[in-house]
Amino acid sequence: MAPLMAVVAGVVSVKIRIDDITAEAKELSFQEAQTQVNLLLESEPLREYRIEGPIDVKVSYYRAGTELFFAGSLHASTHAVCARCAEEFVLPSERAFRFVLTPRAAGFGEEADLHAEDLELSLYEGDEIDLSPLVREQFLLSLPTRPLCADECRGLCPHCGINLNLAQCGCGAEPLDPRFAQLRGLKLGRS
Repeated sequence: MAPLMAVVAGVVSVKIRIDDITAEAKELSFQEAQTQVNLLLESEPLREYRIEGPIDVKVSYYRAGTELFFAGSLHASTHAVCARCAEEFVLPSERAFRFVLTPRAAGFGEEADLHAEDLELSLYEGDEIDLSPLVREQFLLSLPTRPLCADECRGLCPHCGINLNLAQCGCGAEPLDPRFAQLRGLKLGRS
């Protein structure tokens, strides 16, 4: 049986029945609507992001015993606000991802010691997997914590607020504190 794509109250949901996941890898391509993603992005501290179109998703999946393996990629055009100059720019969001789902009843309690390989492990219960929340999570992980329009962005002048990427301001450098004037001539070197 093919994955189920349903729209409920404007929210797209891509669900795969666990019984339909076999040892033979299957591939799936779909688009995650921007509606739910933008609702997440409007919350603190992610207000500086917005996507205009859907997220393109490609995923392959298979099972080994009770563990379900997913690997894929996503792509979206994200509008972001630069953390230095406050200008809006388009940030291509791309992420390759992989994760393993294991049944909740597989012996994991509420508290467990995590190892590095466990960070890609999530738990599932029920008879189907909803890929939409997992895709949204992977999209959020693709966003930089501090978006920059360019690595060499000069930001805003701390005095007059002009965007230093677009123009020079007349503020100049701050005058040197006279208490530190002696340090100006100090030469640092290796001994």
